[in-house]
Amino acid sequence: MSPDHPDRDPPATDAPPLQLAIVPVTPFQQNCSLLVCTRSGTAAAFDPGGDLDQIDDALRKLGVRLEKVFLTHGHIDHCGQAAEFAKRHGVPLEGPHIDDKFWIDQLPGQGHRFGFPPLAAFQPDRWLVDGDTVRFGQQTLRVIHTPGHTPGHVVFFHEGARLAIVGDVLFQGSIGRTDFPRGNHADLIDSITKKLWPLGSDVSFVPGHGPMSTFGEERRHNGFVADEVLGG
Repeated sequence: MSPDHPDRDPPATDAPPLQLAIVPVTPFQQNCSLLVCTRSGTAAAFDPGGDLDQIDDALRKLGVRLEKVFLTHGHIDHCGQAAEFAKRHGVPLEGPHIDDKFWIDQLPGQGHRFGFPPLAAFQPDRWLVDGDTVRFGQQTLRVIHTPGHTPGHVVFFHEGARLAIVGDVLFQGSIGRTDFPRGNHADLIDSITKKLWPLGSDVSFVPGHGPMSTFGEERRHNGFVADEVLGG
């Protein structure tokens, strides 16, 4: 499955059941992912951290209705305006894991520091834990707790589409930072190698920043977690 640009026409009736659009938002160019269930005409937004009008414009061009908001973790570029976006659409906000509550509680001060619009701390409608499932339309994704970049980071995996929304755990050619409060490098490596790699080398993933890749490509060429680098 390849991402569809938001400027394209709404999905046709014979389109595959799942469609992806990526909308880079905030000065950090964070990837807000829109997953569309073409069978129901509904969508989920993953990490709508800012530039909400831009995300809404993408939804309008896709011709779909937002049904859920999901968060991978509590950093400002991923979740800063997520609660406002969910409230704007009257939809539930789910995630991340509760261990990232301390990050979400800091949003007001971080917003001022980084020049965001005024931000408020929030409580999601549902904290997520490892093994949970989340749903929108006729789609189901598995929740995988992946600490390391932050303690409460989660990844969303769609088995049928062989697609993962991985936030800041893994990037094309790189991995997430662990020098933030409560980051842990060993935990991050374990999250990647013990929780993501077993999903399969054919899995495509959307990182929090930059281009998509596959787990197989990163196992071959990523200078931080390639099998050859880690002695796998």
